[in-house]
This record gives sequence, C-alpha cells and structure tokens, in this order.
Amino acid sequence: MAIQRYKGLADDVYGAIFNKLMSLEIAPGSRITVDGLVRELEVSHTPIREALGRLEGEGLVVKTHLVGYSAAPQITRRHFDELYEMRLLLEPDAARRAARQISEGSMRKLTETAEQMRRLDGARERLRYSGFARLDADLHDQILEIAGNALVRETLAHLHTHFHIFRLMFHARVTEEALSEHESLLVALSSGDELGAERAMREHIERSRQRLLMAFV
Repeated sequence: MAIQRYKGLADDVYGAIFNKLMSLEIAPGSRITVDGLVRELEVSHTPIREALGRLEGEGLVVKTHLVGYSAAPQITRRHFDELYEMRLLLEPDAARRAARQISEGSMRKLTETAEQMRRLDGARERLRYSGFARLDADLHDQILEIAGNALVRETLAHLHTHFHIFRLMFHARVTEEALSEHESLLVALSSGDELGAERAMREHIERSRQRLLMAFV
C-alpha cells in the first residue's frame, strides 16, 4: 500500500514497516530489501533508511555489514522466560509504588491510553495489533514513570520488551484478554490500592506469559 506524501511522511513510513514487523508480515529473521520497500510504499530511499535505522534502535531490525537489513530473529524460549522473570520482579512493585503516589493528571493520561487501546477494535486487524503493541508499551512505561525509579524504567525500555513479546504471535487473543486485565489494574491505581495494583499487574504479566507460551510449541 503506497504511503501518502505529506508532512508526516517519515513517521508514516516507520509506522508502515513497524506494522509489517509486528504482524509478522515481515517474518523474524527474514531479509528486508530497501528497494523492495521503496517500490511497495512508493517513497524514496531516504525515509525508508531513516525508518529502518529507527527500528534498528528499537531492536526490531538488524543491520549487517555488506549484507543489509533483516528483521530481528524471534526471541528464544530462554530469552522469553528471562524477560518475564524480570518483569515479574520489577513491574508489580512498580504498580504498587504508582498506586501510592499517582496524581489525577497521571491517572487521566493512563485512562486515555487504555481508551485508545479499546478504540482500536474497529481498525484493520494488522493495524490494530501493532497499534495495541505500541500503546501497551506506553501504558506500562507510564506506570513505571509514575513509580519513580528511573533505572528500572530505562532498563525495561532498553530491552524493548513489549515489541519482542508481541512479535511472537499475531493473534487476537493477545489483545482481547489484555483489555480486561488493564481495566482491573487501572481500577486499583485510581483508588490508591497498592496491594491491589501489585496483584493486578502480577496477574496481567503471568497471564500474558501463558497466552504467548504457545508460540514455542
């Protein structure tokens, strides 16, 4: 599908390639040809290379000297288990801390992000999935920011955890069940329920892990 030429061209090209990666239209480990994307999206080489550089920084694209670009390989089962172990150590505690000190403004921003995720229901399936992945990453990052531990937030952001996990399996269940889990989490946060927020985050992460385990079967 060609990209329309207007002010947001660079972001649109990035978004188009991101969607292909997250929905597995570009398979993990497969070669990405710049010329092929130029023809498909009907744009010049410059925004394609800029987008691929940005995606490389997010760990979704790998650039090899004298070879070119390829989609990052799918994470291994061991890496998957390690990511979830780290999340279970860090994020429930962050949710508890966030519930203790969340402001009205921060809660409003979280609610708006969750609402954007719900509104994706009517979007095309591939766009919905990749959009959900980005908003999910944003929701969790907001909670980490509210919790106030910059090192924990930077560590999880650097790992691009959500992008790698969502790329494991393009399936509606991954998004549908997460919506109700997010709702429980936001209820606890809005009421300042520290233990409830910690429990809701832990249950959300554990259920997410169970949903995606089938990618390794």
